[in-house]
Amino acid sequence: MNEHPLISEDRDILGGLPVFYGTRVPVQNLVDYLTTGETIDAFLDDFPAVTREQVETFLKQFS
Repeated sequence: MNEHPLISEDRDILGGLPVFYGTRVPVQNLVDYLTTGETIDAFLDDFPAVTREQVETFLKQFS
């Protein structure tokens, strides 16, 4: 089980936008990719700091 939260918000990181924990990648980036027809693989290629596990967990929790 993952011991870290999935998403973090810190006003010192991107002004408090929700980001994937341990990264500076806004969760909205994933949403934008998927709503424009891009794949999870394309997202992960462009944002290697985010893990597939984080993406899959996010999609399970928030879809």
